[in-house]
Formats: sequence, C-alpha cells, structure tokens
Amino acid sequence: MTIAYDDALRERIRTHLAGHDRRVTTDPTKRHAAVAVVLVDSELGEDRVDPAPVEDWIGGRPVLEAGLDGRMVDVSGGAAFLMCRRATRLTSHSAQWALPGGRVDPGETVEEAALRELDEELGVRLPESTVLGLLDDYPTRSGYVITPVVIWGGGRLELSPSPDEVVAAYRVGLHQLQREDSPRFVAIPESPRPVVQIPLGNDLIHAPTGAVLLQVRRLCLEGRPDPVYDLEQPVFAWK
Repeated sequence: MTIAYDDALRERIRTHLAGHDRRVTTDPTKRHAAVAVVLVDSELGEDRVDPAPVEDWIGGRPVLEAGLDGRMVDVSGGAAFLMCRRATRLTSHSAQWALPGGRVDPGETVEEAALRELDEELGVRLPESTVLGLLDDYPTRSGYVITPVVIWGGGRLELSPSPDEVVAAYRVGLHQLQREDSPRFVAIPESPRPVVQIPLGNDLIHAPTGAVLLQVRRLCLEGRPDPVYDLEQPVFAWK
C-alpha cells in the first residue's frame, strides 16, 4: 500500500520531529555533514528520473544473494523520498546509494547545507521554509557526523541530476521502508554492534543511509523515538 502525499502526512511528520528529543553528537575529530531527506510525490512505475544507462554502472556486478542485483526497480508510488547512486568517479564512497548531501561549509547551518547540496546534486532549489525538522546525528566510521534534514518537496519536483556527482536518481516510495523484510540486522566480527540493512528494490541499503532511512520509518512515519546511532556500518563503508 502506498502512502498518500498530502497535508496530513506533512503535519504528522512535522509533529513527530518537533516532539523528538534529538540526539546531537559533538565530536571535534569528525567533520560535519548534512543530508537531505526530500519528501516528494510519485506515481507507480516512475522510479527512475534520469536517462543514465543502468548497464554503464551496474553491469557485471556480482549477485551476492538471490534477487539482489543492485537495481532499484518497482519502488515508486505515493509519498516518496529522493535517492541517488553516487557517481563512480568520486574519490570516496563511489557508486554507493545515498541521500543528497555533503559537508557543512563554514558559517552554514545544517539546513542551509542540505538545501545547497540538493540544488547542486539534483538541481532542486527549495526555501528553508520547506524544512520539517531534523533527525538524530549519525557519526560515521569515515570521519563525519551526519545530520539528516527532512524537507517537504511540495510535489513531484523536476530533477536535473549533476553527472559529476550523481549517476542515477530515483523516487522511492515511503511505503518501501515498511516492507515485511525490513530492517535486517547482520553480525560482523569487526564490531559488537549490528549492521543494519534496509531492503529497497533489488538491493540492500547500509548505514549511514540505511540508519537514516530506518529513523525516517520509525520516527517520521510511526512516531517511535528508537535510536539508530548505535547501528553499525559494513566494513566497506569504514573508509
């Protein structure tokens, strides 16, 4: 069942965020970054919003589990969020799934940084009045503290992904976060904390993005304040 993109959803999410005792991480050894959780409308079957040939960046990928070939298919419909596949030419976390975002520049607020990165990566310019609130800070193994900024897009939005940063962009229905097989937790020998996996399409989204999306489900949609900062990233994301 898809989720209706309407005023009732916007106000429910705004209320849940306003009433949340947000976890703030202060760590001078880590750089500050912001990601944009942009809530938009979508129609069934309009997952992809760019012309990038999938085989150019996913062809030949090993299939680690049955049905998981890395393709983001059959995920749109109703209220959705914007998801990107990072460009393969990037020096860090290339070709990984991510929310629009990046470093907070000196003098910027996290809200300003998230909106700027949204414009730079997907060509969407929105005012600060569209911000609904903030999720918990998530400290990463790669040296960042990420602040997720929840933004109401106000419709479908027309996207123009920057080829320098984004190889593909998708509208992913919020209902996909409530799949019966989601979330998944995996134990690894390198850490006592469980690795979180969010199944989307034919792939698994790991932390930090996976942790942010899990809190979108728990807090924004369900009103649950469960923390996600203690969920681990897979080892390949530690660098």
